[in-house]
Parts: sequence; structure tokens; C-alpha cells
Amino acid sequence: MKLQSSLLDATVRLAGHESVLVLNSALDPYVRCLVEGRQTQQIQDVRLILAEDSIANAEASMHIAPERVQHVAFHDYILSHDAGEVEVALMNLLYQPSNAWMIYGVRVAAHALRKGGRLYVAGAKERGILTIGKHMQAIFGNCETLEISKGQRVLCSVKEDDPLTSEKASEVLKVFAENQLDEGTRLLLDALEVKPTDQALDLGCGAGFIGLHIARLATRGQVTMVDVSLAAVATSRQQAAEQGLTNVRILPSDGARVVYTEQFDLVATNPPFHQGGLQTTEIAERFIRESAHILRPTGRLYLVANRFLKYEPVLRAHFHAIEEVGGSTKFKVLRAHGPRTR
Repeated sequence: MKLQSSLLDATVRLAGHESVLVLNSALDPYVRCLVEGRQTQQIQDVRLILAEDSIANAEASMHIAPERVQHVAFHDYILSHDAGEVEVALMNLLYQPSNAWMIYGVRVAAHALRKGGRLYVAGAKERGILTIGKHMQAIFGNCETLEISKGQRVLCSVKEDDPLTSEKASEVLKVFAENQLDEGTRLLLDALEVKPTDQALDLGCGAGFIGLHIARLATRGQVTMVDVSLAAVATSRQQAAEQGLTNVRILPSDGARVVYTEQFDLVATNPPFHQGGLQTTEIAERFIRESAHILRPTGRLYLVANRFLKYEPVLRAHFHAIEEVGGSTKFKVLRAHGPRTR
């Protein structure tokens, strides 16, 4: 068990028949122990609510103890559940993509907890635990450090009064949406060549900038947008509706899984290269393999990446031709065509 998880196991105190809200931390080994009833403190009849953003993580836990585990989208909990329904909330900062998600988790806990309920947050200094502690103090009026070990901390806030927080449906998704085009995405959009009849896929769509741009150009085609993040899917759907685009479908998916039997003329992606606070090329490499599988023989893949990320060998292994078609000193836009699996 990871150190943060061991600290949670040692510090979280549960009583029978309590409801526990897990805030976007379903992968935490301590949470898995809770789900399976294997925690150090053996408590019966604990009801778990897994508020998870990743469709992959949610699906992985769907089959475990369905009689006492409820699933809800992380971004949607505060809108779909009444206030004051749970006794305990848990969050591990390791699994939060950014500070905005961490702060939102604290706000969700403030909404969800009954009076006297406890929020436990585990994390390291470099992951922002001290900053989150300040937000816990500001929202709950109290924040106690329960444990410190090897740079990891467990903080706890108790809900004493109704916090001065409220959320509106129109505001919640703004927490997760990117308000501005990042440089890499802008360079990708500049390099994209879209045909009016393209059947296109935005793989890992995020806030939807790439897929919606393609949809405006592929006027006689169809654009599919997928993302593992349920918040990203909801944000993209909202943007598509506001822009009046009807040639778009937006689906939750772990990579290209939900469209793996389909074929496309164009795949475009700006794949993430961080996961759990660590740099990784695994996501992009998987996207490349999946793109080669779902592209037609004449199809093409556009991918933007930081220059120091060496995706070219993987691209050459799965495509007959690759070329750089755009970029800057920091980013490169690569186009690959001629998938080898077709």
C-alpha cells in the first residue's frame, strides 16, 4: 500500500452504517480496501459513494460490492445530490489533475457532509497539500494535521456549520474547462487539413477545441470526440450545443475503446503526458496504436507534442510515413499516414 494510503488507513476513523464519499480517488489502495472490506479498522455496513471523473476508473470498480457502492460523476455530485448526505469524505491529491480539481473536491465535501462530518485529505507538499489545507481552513473554519510522514500529510476538517459555498450548474463545468487555447493545441489547429466529408475523431478531446474546430470545417462529415474524463465530455457537449454544431457526437471512453470497431479518415490528438503527477509517454503511445487500428488505409493522424517527447519511433512502427507539419521551438505537430495494420 502506498504511503498516503497507509496514512489514511491509520488515521481515518469510521463507525458502522456511515456513508463515505470518495472524491476522485477510486484508485487509492486504501479505497480499494474499503470497497472490499479489507481496511485495518474492520467496520461493517459502510456505504461508499465513488465520485470519479475517469470512466476507466469508474468501470474498473463497477463490479465490486454493488450492493453498497454507489457511482457518480465527480463533476456532477454537487448538482445531483442534496447537501448533508454523508459522514465522511476522502481525497488523495495524487489522483487530482490540478489544483482546481483539489479545491473543487473540498467544496464538494463542504456540500456533501452532514454537520459533524469529516473531510480527510492526503498528499505531499509538492502536490499542494499545504495550499489545500488553507482552503480547508477557509471553507470549514478548521483544519487539523493528523499525520506527517516522509513528506506526506493527512489533514482533516470537521463541518461545524453550513459553509458559505453554493454551486450553479452553469458554473460547475468552468472548474474543469480550459478557458484558453494552449500553444500546442493552437499549432495543431493551424496545421490540420480537414476535408468537408471527413469522418474524424478527436482522441482525448478535453474541453473540445480540436473536435469542434474540425466539425466547423467537415460540414458534410461527422466528428466523434472521446475522453476518459466525464467532466471533459460534459464540457465538450455544452460547448457543442452552445455553438449549434450538429455533426458531432461526444462520448466517454478509455482511449478509443468505444469506437474501436469503427473507421475514420482523420484522427487528431493532443495527448497528455502526465498521469498521477508523473511524466509518461504511455498514453500517447497507446493513442498512436489505436489510431493506426481505426484509420482507413488513406487516413491520417495529427499529433502535437513537446519537442523532447520522442514519439517518432512509435509512429514509424505503426505508420508507413510521418512528417513534421508545424510547430515551434517548444512543440512539434506530426502527421502520420498509411497505417501498417490495414
